[in-house]
Amino acid sequence: MKRNCTLILLLVTTFLLISSVAEAQRWNNRRRYSSLGVSLNAMNYFGDIVPEPNFTSFRFKSTRANVGLHYTQRFFPRVSGRASLHWGRLVGDDALSASENEAENEGRFRRNLSFRNDITELSAVAIIDLFENRSGYQRRPDFVPYGFIGIAAFHHNPKAYYERGSHPELSESDDIPTRWYALQPLGTEGQYAEGEGYPDPYKRIQVAIPFGLGVRYKLDRHWDLSFELTWRKTFTDYLDDVSGSYADKSDILSGGGSNPTAATILSDRSAEAFPGLATTDPSDEPYMRVPGYGTSDNPFRGHSDNKDWYILTGVHINYVLAPRIRSPKFR
Repeated sequence: MKRNCTLILLLVTTFLLISSVAEAQRWNNRRRYSSLGVSLNAMNYFGDIVPEPNFTSFRFKSTRANVGLHYTQRFFPRVSGRASLHWGRLVGDDALSASENEAENEGRFRRNLSFRNDITELSAVAIIDLFENRSGYQRRPDFVPYGFIGIAAFHHNPKAYYERGSHPELSESDDIPTRWYALQPLGTEGQYAEGEGYPDPYKRIQVAIPFGLGVRYKLDRHWDLSFELTWRKTFTDYLDDVSGSYADKSDILSGGGSNPTAATILSDRSAEAFPGLATTDPSDEPYMRVPGYGTSDNPFRGHSDNKDWYILTGVHINYVLAPRIRSPKFR
């Protein structure tokens, strides 16, 4: 379903771009204009730590703010290009989004993983207006629906919070202080572990395809107000640091991550949620786990066949810059 929607959007966008280029042959530079804008957005994600394992699932209380700066250049009567810089945060928590009282989500609740991830994104998109504007910026339409698609590069850094004393088998003298831990350098799925079958470390700079729909209102001669819904298709499954299988704690401890002890604790947090069900294994004592979690024999940690997405819903306000018209030179 997701692939079909993306393909249809690409085909429609290509058709409109070709049509717009053909229509723009009589449209001169004097009518082209640009704008500067800011946006305030609600930011959500779809991945392994959501209430339901389907694409429409998200937790409303996990919504966080996202802000953006934009520069838009109108090239043709229907087509504009926009460069944007965005900052925002994604969050997820099994203990809040799942429930032990629901059979479908009990396993996710006992998994007890959580994260936050600050995203910095630079994007470029082509905007296709439904209604064309062959005049200058003063006579642009009062209301315009539009679609857009482009490419983005973003930096992400998933983190998890650990509070000293929350792990039942470790004493207060352990060397893991209370704070947020960046998860990529730890290798919570065995990225730095000794042993075969573990994934390579993922990159914190990734590429995404932003696409979506919007409506734009002309407030006055120089100001526009827009509402947009944007999906970001990424090519990573690690926005939440959760993708595939558990790694054996003994392999993580002997690996080369930045902090093997922290990696071992944060790779499997089932014992923190259910200390009464937790047991130890001779190979990785004193680290406890709930049966069914925390070893490579119990692979359920994430679903590596589905990449993560993030979604922005927000309001944009743009100031239209009057074009500079050069007077002809006389000799």
